[in-house]
Amino acid sequence: MKKRKKYTVKVKSRMFIIFMFFGAIIATLGYTFLRDLNKIGQLYYDKDDLVKEKRELAEKEDAIQADISRLSDPSYIARYAREKYFYSKEGEIILRIK
Repeated sequence: MKKRKKYTVKVKSRMFIIFMFFGAIIATLGYTFLRDLNKIGQLYYDKDDLVKEKRELAEKEDAIQADISRLSDPSYIARYAREKYFYSKEGEIILRIK
């Protein structure tokens, strides 16, 4: 039969302090890991929203660029002014129909 080693109070208290120290380190690391994991998930969610917003802004930019290129045409400007601001040529009557 093997004899069991008897631990003194001093050794038991040291072991308790060591276990508490490492337990605190493990708990801190676990908390930090979970917090960072949550941040990563939130960033992926935000990334998806920003990609959608970027796509929408690119579409708006394309529409604005198309308007800019059309505004270089004098006939388009005249037609736009007649439609939007009800400008007319001399002798022309504008009828607004809803």
